[in-house]
Amino acid sequence: MLMTRVMPCLLLRDGALVKTVKFKDPGYIGDPINAVRIYNEKEVDELIFLDITATVENKTPPFKVLSEIASECFMPVAYGGGVRDLADIKTIFKLGIEKVAVNSYAVENPTFIREAADTFGSQSIMVAIDAKQVSPGHYEIYTRGGRRATGLDPISFAARMQEMGAGELLLTSIDRDGTQTGYDIDLIKQVTSVVDIPVIACGGAGKVSDFGQAVRAGGASACAAGSMVVYFGRNRAVLINFPKRKQLEEELG
Repeated sequence: MLMTRVMPCLLLRDGALVKTVKFKDPGYIGDPINAVRIYNEKEVDELIFLDITATVENKTPPFKVLSEIASECFMPVAYGGGVRDLADIKTIFKLGIEKVAVNSYAVENPTFIREAADTFGSQSIMVAIDAKQVSPGHYEIYTRGGRRATGLDPISFAARMQEMGAGELLLTSIDRDGTQTGYDIDLIKQVTSVVDIPVIACGGAGKVSDFGQAVRAGGASACAAGSMVVYFGRNRAVLINFPKRKQLEEELG
């Protein structure tokens, strides 16, 4: 395993894989189980699955799909989407998923992160922060799939989530999502400067050198990629892929 983790961040909608651009216009990618099998062969370090409609449509996590994913995966898996109570987290872990990501509900009920961390351990609780730039150098958290502005600053919120016991943060730039134009280094740097827990940079990865930039310039502990690992070429043909290990080692050591 690399010193710096690099992981696909895959989006679920109604049991299928999709991909968005700036959190909009989800395009069909395929079957998540087929994707898992390919990533197994490519010896990916870790996978993140996020259900993009569970919270918006007030659904529970897709337990059947998660059970199938966990039974096929050779690597650790994190899941987020619709997580609102400890019973759901317990069920997800029983299925074989290693980490749970909490997004909207962490904003609505921050003490839930403390309850979850105390119950299951900080190492298994991830807080997902989706942020949009609202003016130069200033960002705001959006929840419910990027639909709801919260007025919250992601930097102070990240520090609070660390205090509440979150084991790591999944930090996504809404503006960069699906664009493959590189990570928002300023956003990453602002968050990593106030927390000690790992920060996973997400949103904008387009080439292997973007990972190195997020780590060296932004201070990220890990990198997640979406479009880069499900599309190929300028025409965005669907192709489940992942950078070769040698490329990652040369960039990240």
